[in-house]
Amino acid sequence: MKYRLDKNGNKLSALGFGCMRFPRKFGAIDMAETEREIMTAYENGVNYFDTAYIYPGSESAIGEIFEKNNIRDKVYIATKLPHYLIKNKESLDKLFYEELKRLRTDYIDYYLMHMLADVDTWERLKSLGIEEWIAEKKASGAIKQIGFSYHGNSDMFCKLVDVYDWDFCQIQYNYMDEHSQAGRRGLNYAHEKGLAVIIMEPLRGGKLVSHLPDEAKRIFENYKIKRTPAQWAFRWLWNQPEITVVLSGMNSDEMVRDNINTASSTEIGEFTEEDEQMLKSVVKAINAKMKVGCTGCGYCMPCPKNVDIPGTFAAYNRKYAEGKFWAYVDYFMCTALRSNSTAASNCVGCGKCEKHCPQHIEIRKQLKCAEKELETPIYKIGKKIAKIFKF
Repeated sequence: MKYRLDKNGNKLSALGFGCMRFPRKFGAIDMAETEREIMTAYENGVNYFDTAYIYPGSESAIGEIFEKNNIRDKVYIATKLPHYLIKNKESLDKLFYEELKRLRTDYIDYYLMHMLADVDTWERLKSLGIEEWIAEKKASGAIKQIGFSYHGNSDMFCKLVDVYDWDFCQIQYNYMDEHSQAGRRGLNYAHEKGLAVIIMEPLRGGKLVSHLPDEAKRIFENYKIKRTPAQWAFRWLWNQPEITVVLSGMNSDEMVRDNINTASSTEIGEFTEEDEQMLKSVVKAINAKMKVGCTGCGYCMPCPKNVDIPGTFAAYNRKYAEGKFWAYVDYFMCTALRSNSTAASNCVGCGKCEKHCPQHIEIRKQLKCAEKELETPIYKIGKKIAKIFKF
């Protein structure tokens, strides 16, 4: 296993274990299989395990397995504060100590503000005393490193990087999202500020493996270097020195071992220009199935009515390229989980965006189409709920 240093000099395994989707049996986590996979990862050098308060059963499973195998002090646990459930400073302690109990530990190595949406959300948390609370926990050793996870565009991500002295951050990033979400711009910005950068969704929930169009598959198959789509996706990430850890939600022993082999054999800067061009061809083949030819460049931004235009089109395209579920999740995260909505329905048709679009997209027309397909009744209900919790 290869290791990369965080802001404070800790050696983190290049491959991290994403613990959101453990294998299940009869509706419950299959503890025997989960333990086997976790211990395979640990015995092969993986030392970073990422979970969250809202991942059903995950924290408790990790706590039980780490205690049983006596490895708590040999690994790093990352978990997340569900800040959207926080109403006062007392509830900060209530939720935090519940997590400690589940994890059977008295400290968290890497603690994140889960899905921190925007600066306004952070300001709300500040008003509840979050900065003082973090300082207290770090001083006592209950929290070692503090960070945030993020879904959204690069502009807001960069603003969030600057609102606090973070130790690390976690972003969605892969060769399809190079210029959407926080993107390469956000990755580089966080790295320049000294933050460790943890990568989630390296395979877009498996879609860069299991839902590739035929043309993309042919490009991989015909390339002179024979690797699987998953291996190419991971190697593209580990090729970049700005990345600290790449998370993978591994749910089979075979997957664990394959990812370990890839992580252990990838060198920073190994990609050739030919390799990069091959992946760009794959991206082009995937984009050919898209509804809107948006590259995520962001020239259309900012919108006077706060519409997240690149985020909307990324979700709209994802619906047609990969299916409905993750498209709806993406859209909800980038538009509804904001103190001020960034939904396509905010558009008033001013046309300012279209004057700056290098792809000459009929943005107003396409936003209306996206609104019709993405802002479903379920979305609208969820948006109201999010507003109640004051995301």
